[in-house]
Amino acid sequence: MIYKLRMTPGNLLRIVADIGLIQLSLVLAMGLRLYLFVATGVSTSAEQIAEVFRTSRDQYYATAVPLTIVCLVVFFLFGFYTYGRYYQGKYKALIVTQAVAISYLLFGFSTYFFTGGITVSRGGLLMSWLLTTVFLGGARVWNQLWHRVVPAEKESWHKSMYPSARRVLVIGGAGYIGSALLPKLLGHGYDVRVLDMLMFGDEPISDVLDHANLEVLRGDFRDPVAVVSALRGVDTVVHLGGIVGDPACSIDEELTIDVNLTSTLSIAHLAKVSGVRHFIFASTCSVYGACDEVLDERSDVRPVSLYGHTKLASERVLQKLSDDTFAVTIVRFATIYGLSGRTRFDLVVNLLAAKARIDGEITIDGGDQWRPFVHVSDAARAVADIIEAPLELVAGEIFNVGSNEQNYTIRQIGELVHERVMDARLVIRDNASDPRNYRVDFSKLKAILSFSPEWTVTQGIDQVLEAISCGDIVDYRDARYSNVKFLTQTGTNQLDRDRWARDLIDALTGPRADSRP
Repeated sequence: MIYKLRMTPGNLLRIVADIGLIQLSLVLAMGLRLYLFVATGVSTSAEQIAEVFRTSRDQYYATAVPLTIVCLVVFFLFGFYTYGRYYQGKYKALIVTQAVAISYLLFGFSTYFFTGGITVSRGGLLMSWLLTTVFLGGARVWNQLWHRVVPAEKESWHKSMYPSARRVLVIGGAGYIGSALLPKLLGHGYDVRVLDMLMFGDEPISDVLDHANLEVLRGDFRDPVAVVSALRGVDTVVHLGGIVGDPACSIDEELTIDVNLTSTLSIAHLAKVSGVRHFIFASTCSVYGACDEVLDERSDVRPVSLYGHTKLASERVLQKLSDDTFAVTIVRFATIYGLSGRTRFDLVVNLLAAKARIDGEITIDGGDQWRPFVHVSDAARAVADIIEAPLELVAGEIFNVGSNEQNYTIRQIGELVHERVMDARLVIRDNASDPRNYRVDFSKLKAILSFSPEWTVTQGIDQVLEAISCGDIVDYRDARYSNVKFLTQTGTNQLDRDRWARDLIDALTGPRADSRP
């Protein structure tokens, strides 16, 4: 058997605690021995008591270090710090008792063998043995009880505080934002269900796949049967699914409308009749289009791309469905950057950082266009905060998600990357092909939910550069990192084009002439 010490902070704390309990046992044993001498009348005079005290002190000094070393070695071999299967069994208290007994026996035999006698009285050694067994065994039992009782108590308290938001369905939960959101929801004690086609496999959520509170359903969110099954018992829906980004949406406009707009209406109708109380929809600041003013949630929206149009049309459909029994919250994400379980390199910050490190060149078209930015972790945290918030604060609201400090021009982003990769060449070309230009105000989210991002753009750039340097990212050009490349190379047949959702909505609302915004 190979023993490998896992020197984690928790293990280090366990070792220090065990050392402390061994020393405490020895000190108490010496103190109890002194008390018995006095209480039984064996030592009555001050000189006799002082002599017993000195003897006990000398015995402690001679015993403390070698006994502790022997105990730690035995505890290690028994799996206390390596989490061996033997130690992880249900008879942990018995294992601790055996380990302590063997430790004291080894100590006694070894000291007798090398010195001709033991360094502590037999009575003191026996009392220390018993106390060490009680303390270490009790500590392990208490630790087990704590981990069993406290999470249950915490979940019970959380349910009493937020009784209507315990089971969350995340549509598109294995995507860029979804893979960052799942750990946050699970960490807050939610039961989370994911509905996702898993086009990129389950690797983006591999870190949480074995979590007891996570259920993953592989399916197309345009399929009413899959959606109805996923909605069963759900209180809150987070709809992150869709074809994201202007280039990806332009590959097949009809498919984009079907996936981004028609399916949203289908899901919302099904959620409402299923008793879902809160529906959170992922929109985008791209709905603002092109404007030189600083824009907030009340500003005019003028999308200039199909992606923006489908998101805006979905917003308006959802707002009409919102009422006292079905609360809709719309989140307009700023341009996202940073790494998650399913990282993308078709986003400006990530792309420029990768090109600088790997290609040695930072290429910018135009550069004077304004964009707001937010890290993917902060975007996910904003959604989690909205779920946690009292429903009356967020029902029917639209929130821009980002921060006022992270409005940058594309040129400024290129310069920030260049500051960190000085040997890369900064190339600025005049042919700006993207007409979007907007600065956004995020004061509302901060005022209502006290939200402030934890990440800055510079930290996000450093995160990407570090991932590349460590070999976590080998080729940023790989199709799995880009929505448009993936759809182009694999074909849009990956998104089955049956019109389940359209047929369902025709049945619910009557035929429509056209759903194009």
